[in-house]
Amino acid sequence: MNGIIYFEIQSSNPEREIKFYQEIFGWKFSKAAGLPVEYWYIESANMHGGLLQRPAPTPEAHCGTNAFTCSIEVADFDAAAEKILALGGQTAMPKFAIPGKCWQGYFTDADHNTFGLVQIDENAK
Repeated sequence: MNGIIYFEIQSSNPEREIKFYQEIFGWKFSKAAGLPVEYWYIESANMHGGLLQRPAPTPEAHCGTNAFTCSIEVADFDAAAEKILALGGQTAMPKFAIPGKCWQGYFTDADHNTFGLVQIDENAK
């Protein structure tokens, strides 16, 4: 538990990145429905991921790392979120359901690094 379970790629041009990663790594993409953002699931050899329409402008080059976001599996999303906020973290995107799979949300640490939390729950809706 509390291991990295999922990665995400943000893109200002999802079709371009889908083609890029399919051709290089053979990843499979499937469009998700019912989420608060435009989203594709990624199936890779050993870890699942997602690709989403970038919700903010692309960071300028040479301004720090522009990287994939990793999500950490937790047993209790709400308890983990409470600890994050108590320790100075902030909510980047509130908890939402990925129907039939899990609860997901995003936070930032004190240095504005973004990470996700995932609580597996097949009854999430």
